[in-house]
Order: sequence, then structure tokens, then C-alpha cells
Amino acid sequence: MTATTAHLPWNTSGGGDSPRVSGPDPLQPQRSRAEALRERLCPPMPGSPLAGWLATLSVTVLAGLLRFWNVTQPRGVYFDEVYYTKDAWGLLTAGYEIDSKSCSGPAYVVHPPFGKWLMAASEGLFGYTNCGGVPHGDPELGWRFSSALFGTLAVLVLARAARRMFRSTLLGCFAGLLLAMDGLEFVQSRIGILDIFLMTGVVVALACLLLDRDDGRARLADRLIAAATPRPGPAPPVAGGLPGANGAQTDADGAHSASAVETTATAAEATAAEAEATAAAAAEHQDRLRELYGPRLGLRRWRLACGVALGLSMGVKWSALYTIIGFAALAIAWDIGARRTGGARRPVLGALRRDLPAWAATFVVVPIATFLATWTGWFVTDGGYYRHFYGNGFGAAVHGWWKYQMAVLQFHEGLDQGHDFASHPMSWLVMARPVAYFYSSPAYGTPGCHDPAGCSREVLALGNPAVWWVGTAGLLGMLAWWAARRDWRAALVLVGFGSAFLPWLLFPKRTMFFFYALPCLPFLVLGITALAGLALGPRSASDARRLTGALTVGVYTIVVVLLFAYFYPILAAQVIPYSSWRARMWFPGWI
Repeated sequence: MTATTAHLPWNTSGGGDSPRVSGPDPLQPQRSRAEALRERLCPPMPGSPLAGWLATLSVTVLAGLLRFWNVTQPRGVYFDEVYYTKDAWGLLTAGYEIDSKSCSGPAYVVHPPFGKWLMAASEGLFGYTNCGGVPHGDPELGWRFSSALFGTLAVLVLARAARRMFRSTLLGCFAGLLLAMDGLEFVQSRIGILDIFLMTGVVVALACLLLDRDDGRARLADRLIAAATPRPGPAPPVAGGLPGANGAQTDADGAHSASAVETTATAAEATAAEAEATAAAAAEHQDRLRELYGPRLGLRRWRLACGVALGLSMGVKWSALYTIIGFAALAIAWDIGARRTGGARRPVLGALRRDLPAWAATFVVVPIATFLATWTGWFVTDGGYYRHFYGNGFGAAVHGWWKYQMAVLQFHEGLDQGHDFASHPMSWLVMARPVAYFYSSPAYGTPGCHDPAGCSREVLALGNPAVWWVGTAGLLGMLAWWAARRDWRAALVLVGFGSAFLPWLLFPKRTMFFFYALPCLPFLVLGITALAGLALGPRSASDARRLTGALTVGVYTIVVVLLFAYFYPILAAQVIPYSSWRARMWFPGWI
């Protein structure tokens, strides 16, 4: 008998001092089924956790070095920094956005404040330019530091999320490297505008959703195993009466006392039997509900964290609303699938009955509450736009805030002014019209320019062709994979990408830009990573298959790195000969 089974009350030895040697463990088949269920619901993470962290941190350090190196170049404000740097300064000094023309009073702004609060925090640490144009500290570092930090954080979080998603440290680092080597993510990490905060918030929410998936399924397995484990029956009653001389009652008082005790014992036994029957009926009822719907899972902390991250993302830009809808659909679908795998006879009703209330709180109540919290500065101060439009008091403030939101909605619905770098969403996937954030033509002899024909210096919001083009083609692969295997990872890529991309197609007349597609990028990267995993094959694949897959993925990774290095000068505002700049303009739309 093993040390474990020796302590199980339904498997104890007989009388005597020495334990009786038992036969085969009757619970072993049940334990085997429990282990198989847990393996199916939540496969273990492979490899060493320490090695996994060291590998992903190495990719993150590389990304950070690239993003922080010369982040203050070009000096001054460029593109939409002219708006957001001033908004951040207003939040830093007054708690609300200040009109930059008059340097007093509220400014009408059309995006929520959370991203600008992040910029305000780094301005407070490193420097800013006040409303009068007077610099303090290192202004460019002040309004770009937070962007570089969050752009680097996105690489770390996506690498960890991909590692969990594909159960591979190698594929996790591969995904992080693709994001680190993408030109659009790189450029957005070095400019003081909002989109990098939106994308990072979506990536954090994605990581929390994946953690919740594993945690919820592990918890489901544990509760199913606990419910299926036999429980020991009640202890047998102890026989015997009140002893007297030779076991006989010796006097009338003793007989009366024994009779009373016997009556009391009988009543207690009846009460205990009734309680036991009630408990048995309740347990049977719970077992029947568990068989139909599966067990309750309790508080899901990672799902709540996902709701907070989504609410903060919406506090950067409203467009995160569509990602909330997509992630909410994924979460309930995963709940149904987990309960079906766990043996629930009615998994859909089980998910609705067991998970829907907490699901609604996570994806409705928590994001709304978090989004409102990002407006705290507007509510607790008196100078915000429309703050006292309806008077004083809490009700008037809420009414003014709602009027403000309707004004913002009207602005976005009517934004159809032409722009040289505007583009249709369908063109984003092939990068037909990237945005030139900054361009200058240094003359020969000026610092950095040694070409008599002149030089160019540009910041072009251009993605890595090997990432965007392959990732776009990879969406078809994900669709085929999902149709053939119903793999949840393919569904995640498709739903995540669709939530970030498809809503823009509903507004064909609106003025839009390529960098609006930044939240799509993590899902393109995950799609490529999934294809890389398929190319490498399972661990049980033949050596030839693994070698061919490794060579394919390795060559592709080298191409990604080389293309990033090739385009780096026009991403980081380096001075290069005009001929070199022109060679990088592969298509007329890139000029």
C-alpha cells in the first residue's frame, strides 16, 4: 500500500498492528481519467519558468533599446504631438485640458484623457513645454518617454501571451521579436500621440483573457475531480449501554436513567438521520445540477483584470469598444467549450447560468466604471469643457459630461475632411499609404549630410512588409485552420483582428489613417506565430519535418530583422542621402 492510499478512510487496513496488503488501487482508473481531463482542459506550460522569463526579457530589452535610443529626435513637436503634448500639460497643471491658444479655460478635445494622463506623468518626471512655449527640463523626453515605455511593455506582454497561447517559449519570443521589429509599432513608440497606449491596453487585456482561460479551466477541472472523488460514509454507531454490575441494571433509578438516555439517543438519531437525508438530498441535487451545467467557478480575478484593461483602453480611444465586444464573445464561447469538454450535458445553459452574471460584470460594468474613472480629473475640477454647462452639483456635472460625449460623437461622425495621407481601411493591410509624420531636406554640408545631391530626413509610419503582408495572407490560413480544426487560437486571431479592423469599414467617408490599424498588429503577429508553429510541427514530428520547419521559420525571421534594419533610417529620422531615401520608397503611395 502506498503512503497516499494508506490515509484514505475508504482504503484503510483491517485489524491488527500491521497494515493489510491491498490489491490494485480501485481509484486508479478514476485518477487517470481526472489527470486526462485536466491535461485536456489546461495543458501544462512546458520548460522552465525561469528560462521562459529570461528569454522573453531578452527580447524586451532589445525592443527597449531600439525605442529609447535617440527618442528625443527629431526635436520639437511633429504631427499630432502639437495637440496631445499641450493636452497633457493641461492635465498635469490643472487636471483638465486647457485651451492652448488663450492658455486659460477649457479646451474642446475629442479623445478621452487616459492616454494624455500617461503622457502628463512622464512630462512631470522629465520635462514639458508650457502653454507660453517655455521649455522645462527635457520636453521631448517628457512627452515621448511614456510612449516608448508602453511600446516596450507591449512587446513583453505579447511575448508572454503568445508563450501561454502556444505553450512554447520559442514561439513566444518569436511573436515578441516580430512586434519589436515592426516599423509602425516602433514609430508609434517614439511619438507623443495616443495609439500606442490603445494597442498596449488591448495586448494587456488579451494576456489577462488568456490567463483567465487557463485559470478558469484549471479550476473547472479541480472542481470536477473533487466532485467525482468518493467520500467516506458515516462512521458506524458505537454499540453498548450503560454498564452496571455484571452488565445488569442494579436499581430503579438506574433503569429510569437508562430509559431516558435511550429515548434521548433515539430522538438524536432520528434528528441526525433527518439532517443526513436532507444533506444527501441537497448533495444529490447539486450533483444533478453539476452534471447538467458543470460546477461554479467563483471569482475570476484575471477576467476582472481584463475588464479593467479594456476600460482603460477605451479611456484612450473609443474604438476599444469593439474589442470589448469581441473579447466578451470569445470569453463566453470559451466557457461553453470548457463545460462541454468537462462533460456538462447542457454546456450552453451551463455557461449562461453559471458564468453569465460574472461575465456581464466583467465586460459591461467593469469597463464602464473604469472608463468613467479615467475622467476623474474632469469631475473633481471646475474648469473642464461643459463642466458647469448645466449648473452645479453632481447631477449637473453628469449631464454636462454626457453632453460632452455627444459632442465628441458628432465630431467623429462628421470627420470627413480631406488629408494628403488619408487612406481607406482596405489599403492598410498592404500599407498602400503610410503617414509621413516628419520630413526635411538637409542640404549638403549640414550636420549629417555628406552627399552633394542633398539628403532626406523622415519619420514614416510604415510597417514591416514581412509582417504586414505575410500577416494579412496568414488571416486566410487562420480561417482555414479554424474551419478545419475549430482551433480556439485561430478563432482568437480572427476575432481580435476583426474587432480592431472591421468596424472602420462601416464609415467609408470618414477621414482615416494607416496608424489607426495599430491595434490590428498584435493579432497579425499571433497569426504568423500560429503558422510558424504549424510549420515547426509537433514535438513528435520527424526530424526532417522539424528541420524543414525550423529553416523556414529561421529564414523568415532573418528577413523580418533585415527589413527593419533597412527601413530604420526613415523610421528614426536619420539623415541619409536623397538617393538612399528614394530607394526605400517602393511605391508611389509611400512618398
